[in-house]
Amino acid sequence: MHVPDHFLDDPTSATTAVVSLAAVGYAAYRAREDLTPRRVALTAATTGFVFAVQMLNYPVAAGTSGHLMGGALAAALVGPWLGVLSVTAVLLVQALVFADGGLTALGTNVLLMAVVGTLVGWAVTRGVLRATRGRGAAAAAGTGALVSVPVSAAVFAGLFAVGGTVPVPVGELVGQMLGVHLLVGLGEA
Repeated sequence: MHVPDHFLDDPTSATTAVVSLAAVGYAAYRAREDLTPRRVALTAATTGFVFAVQMLNYPVAAGTSGHLMGGALAAALVGPWLGVLSVTAVLLVQALVFADGGLTALGTNVLLMAVVGTLVGWAVTRGVLRATRGRGAAAAAGTGALVSVPVSAAVFAGLFAVGGTVPVPVGELVGQMLGVHLLVGLGEA
């Protein structure tokens, strides 16, 4: 789901950067409660794992591949706030070292994958756990992962509708994004 540089106009990219910065700042503030040596070590391991599996692509449709976004997994392992920070660190390294997504799109990618992906994955996982009275944690996390990916794709489609710079009809983009990312979500689950 890495959005490339200049796929969204400058005002939209700047807005997503500000929103992402605020969300990551809030996550850092809230994560202070969880900073024990054990949680820090688990977060570091989670970050390394998410980084590694984001580098592995699998075929989704003709000419399209997907990879784990990792937000729902990070949230399931370390909670929503450290999960947001974990995925943000992955995206920052990918943008700076591998030009994956690019720097002008970093705020957009953090918003979509680290913030939306993690928080939606966490909320759905928690909702399923409440509905099942705490049974089936792995299935709950899988459901959170399955839902988080197409929701992130839908948020991107909304951003594109507001500030897309590529001549693609919005309806066509929405259909493709949701269809492909539903399959990616299955892989994530």
